[in-house]
Amino acid sequence: MYQITGALHGVAARADVAQAMGERRLQTALRQGALLQPWRGVIMRGDMASDPISRATAGLLAAGPDAVLSRNTAASIHGCTAADCAEVHVTVPYSKWVRSKRGLIVHHDRFDSADVVRRHDLPVLSLPATITEMLCTAPRWVALACLDQALASLPGGEIGEFRTDVDQRLAMRDERKGVSAAQALLFMGTNKAESPWESRLRLTVIDAGFPWPEPQYEIRTLSGRRLYVLDLAWPDLRIGLEYDGFEAHEERAEYDAERDRRMTERGWLMIRVRKDDLADSASFLAQLRTAFARRGHAISA
Repeated sequence: MYQITGALHGVAARADVAQAMGERRLQTALRQGALLQPWRGVIMRGDMASDPISRATAGLLAAGPDAVLSRNTAASIHGCTAADCAEVHVTVPYSKWVRSKRGLIVHHDRFDSADVVRRHDLPVLSLPATITEMLCTAPRWVALACLDQALASLPGGEIGEFRTDVDQRLAMRDERKGVSAAQALLFMGTNKAESPWESRLRLTVIDAGFPWPEPQYEIRTLSGRRLYVLDLAWPDLRIGLEYDGFEAHEERAEYDAERDRRMTERGWLMIRVRKDDLADSASFLAQLRTAFARRGHAISA
């Protein structure tokens, strides 16, 4: 295994690596795959090629000293896994012209140094700045899921301040495209979603014209003991919507069926949604409309 002297997360400038180990030895390591050159002027250890922090480090080095991690990459580093992607996103000031490359997406924008934080010893746009960008530029469900994950990471007392911060950033944003939609998504955010797919499910039913559901609704016994927690619910109508992620539910089909039976006995209408249903939502939305109609609340398609 080749070690790169002075590397950060297994990444260093090509010139420094060549000086330390010699050009001939470097070329041999590149041919063998022990070292990689993801972008011109950047060398990284081959065994760290799939590590997101190493790739982010390489992207920053390729983009130059004024670059900061932003958008999906920044969101992922802040713990918003809904934003995970193969590409590295960086932002550089308007005064620096850096072209995007395969796997490295370069954005040009202005940002305040106060909005740059250090994570893993790398410059990253702050969480409020990152969520503001994601709300305006990412696919809507990804943006909402990132917002939900960001809110869930905060102490309860800081959520209101965070929303206000993001709202003010949206109001002052130079690029107005997407701001109105972003403000609507900001209003939808919750700290209760347990997965990005639950966030996507919530957005899907709201977009389809249904009333806003309550996330993580608790079903309690007469004595007040918590019995079940429903992913989404309309408690006044006793309609529940459950997301069955493969990882969480593959081994618990019998338990889920028994739970649904007990909920039915309590007068609830239960609908289950799998990951594939989110790509083609017509079937479960039809089931949901039927459930609402049974409760005397017709929802038009």
